Order: sequence, then structure tokens, then C-alpha cells
Amino acid sequence: MDPLILLFALGVAARLARSDLRFPEPVYDALSIYLLLAIGLKGGVELSHQPLADMIFPAAVTVALGFAIPFVVFPALQHLVRLTRADAASVAAHYGSVSVVTFAIASAYLERRGIGVESFMPVLLALMEAPGIIAGVLLARAGGLGGAPVLREVMVNKGVVLLAGGIAVGFVVGSEGYASLKPLFSDLFRGVLALYLLELGLVVGGRFADLRRAGWRLVVFGVVSPAIFGVTGMLCGTWLLGFSPGGAVLFGVLLASASYIAAPAAMRMAVPEANPALGISASLAVTFPFNVFINIPLLTLLGSTL
Repeated sequence: MDPLILLFALGVAARLARSDLRFPEPVYDALSIYLLLAIGLKGGVELSHQPLADMIFPAAVTVALGFAIPFVVFPALQHLVRLTRADAASVAAHYGSVSVVTFAIASAYLERRGIGVESFMPVLLALMEAPGIIAGVLLARAGGLGGAPVLREVMVNKGVVLLAGGIAVGFVVGSEGYASLKPLFSDLFRGVLALYLLELGLVVGGRFADLRRAGWRLVVFGVVSPAIFGVTGMLCGTWLLGFSPGGAVLFGVLLASASYIAAPAAMRMAVPEANPALGISASLAVTFPFNVFINIPLLTLLGSTL
């Protein structure tokens, strides 16, 4: 069993047992900044070795899918989960955007098993952050978006800034410039990710009460949605984009993940009438554990058969 997964489970168990284990807020922020920047830098360095033309089509497909997913899940959230228009749009935005931590866990999982991926995958991660949130706002407003402030909020969100900025810096400095940063941003990555997952387990353990109030339909959605989009993304990565097996799995994880950082902040600003607990509880307390414990291993297994 991967120690990363066990530490996440330890955090959940500690919170459910009402332990006084807590991470100070500045430490949590520092860990998240480190992870975002480390992923961006590594992706930028790898990208510097690749022709940019190779990623134009994958980038376009990624943006299109990120924008389309909220429109796909919105009717189900309204009619099957029985959410209001505002709540359905808010939750849909969470599922159209991405989880950087899920991406990091999947990357570490594949690397641990010696499965290679395309070097530009962190770029696709950064590109998929915003389109789903914008689509969610459009759904909430039924096309009447007056959202320049919201768009700006999405684009200057720390996740987008650190990922995109890290990719740009890594691309410019290349392998030689990155060598001096490698001991911090590469060698220590799994250790920092382990601490972050311990803290995230504590957060997830505290969200189960919100989930009970949200109802079983949202729980089912939080499992079925990533299962469907994970397989869809993997097949799309294999047959449409021509990715390697590892790249196809990671692309499936991108589509299967749901945001619990950028989307909640943006949707609180854009759709204040929506209940913020619904989206973050579904994405963090249902979809994130499902992806970590079940979906990533299953997609990896399926990817090895294609």
C-alpha cells in the first residue's frame, strides 16, 4: 500500500476520532504553494525539450472538455440530484475544473510503477483549471454573464498563477537552470505531498457531516461522475490524442477530478446564492477519496490492457 494513501487515511481517522491534530493555516498554505509550483516547474522543464506543435491539439481538446463537462452534468444535478439551478451550476463548475492534488497523487502512483507520461501533462492541468468554472457561471446566469470580475478572479487564482508561472519559468530555464532547484522541488516532492495529504485527510474527515445533510443522491453523483469521466478521458487520450498508456491514464484522472480550491472561491463570488458546502463536500469528501483509493488504480489497470 502506498504510504501517501495511508497518511491520507490517517488524517481522516484522526478527525473522525476527534483528535486535536491540526496543521496551522500558514503551514497548509505553504504546502499547497510548494506543490503547485513544483508541478509547474517540472512540467515547464520537460516541455522545454518538446516541440510546442505536439501539444496544440491536446491543449485545444483539454480546454473544450473542461468547458463541456459542466454542461453535461448540469441536467443530472438539476433533475436527478434535485438541486436548484444555482446549486447545480456551482457543483458542475467544481467537476469541470481540476484537482491539482489528485493529479499529483496519480503522477506519483504512475512514477512509482515505472509508467511514463507525456511531458506536457502539467500544461493540460493548468489549462483545465478555468474553463469549467467559467461554464458554471454561464449556467448559473443562463447566458447573462456580467462576469469580468469573476473571470479575473479565476485567472489570478493562486493555483493558476503558480502552475502557469512555474511552467513558464521551467520552460525558460530548462534542465540546466532547474538543476539548482531540483533538491527542493523534486527530491522532497513526495515527502511534502505526504504532509499535505495528512492535512487533507483531516479536512475530509470534517466534511462528512455536510455530506449527510446534502443527501445520498449527491454522494452517488460524486462516485458515478468521476468513474464515467475517468474512463472517457482515458479512451479519449488513447484513441483521439494518441497518448502513451500512462498519459492516457493521467488524462482520465484530469477529467475525473473535481476542484475544491479554485472553484469554491470563484463560485462564492460569482453565484453567492448557491450553497458552497455542496460542491466542496462532494468534490472533497466523495470524489477525491474515490479517485485516490479506487479510480486511479482501476484506470491504471485498464490502461495497461489498451
